[in-house]
Amino acid sequence: MAVKTLQDLFLHELSDIYNAEKQLTRALPKLARAASHPELVNAFESHLEETHGQIERIDRIVEIGGLSLKRIKCAAMEGLVEEGKEVIEEVAKGPVLDAALIAAAQKVEHYEIASYGTLAALARLLNQAEIEKLLQQTLEEEKKADQKLSTLAESSANAEALEAGEPRRPAPATQAGRQEATQRS
Repeated sequence: MAVKTLQDLFLHELSDIYNAEKQLTRALPKLARAASHPELVNAFESHLEETHGQIERIDRIVEIGGLSLKRIKCAAMEGLVEEGKEVIEEVAKGPVLDAALIAAAQKVEHYEIASYGTLAALARLLNQAEIEKLLQQTLEEEKKADQKLSTLAESSANAEALEAGEPRRPAPATQAGRQEATQRS
């Protein structure tokens, strides 16, 4: 697809995120099955439902704008999904895998946040207020999903991963502590 105008760019980006969301609908159930933490399983399952709604919202945007999406494979999402698969294959099921799955999922969320932010800005420039509003709605959902993952990681998942066998390292010695130890010797 030759991108020559801002409208072309908008259509290209919309087609790209549409494919990304479709890929995500296939990946999220795998992430949910791999997760152990009940809140993480729930987060993946609820985001899958939300993702279906986001696809429907893109369909609505296509209808409103009289657009025809291009057949584009989102290489970025393909790579992020592949990273998620590798994590599942390489990390044993349990708290460490949960922490790794959160990290992988947040990479996806950040990609989506960037994509929807760009699309909303383009819609604004193209004087497509109704389309911009729909894109902003999805953008806010993606931000909330990212925040939910951050909260889960910070409140329990990462600490559980640490407790699951990660060796505890002594706190780094401070300059004052080193001087005190030297003076005692």
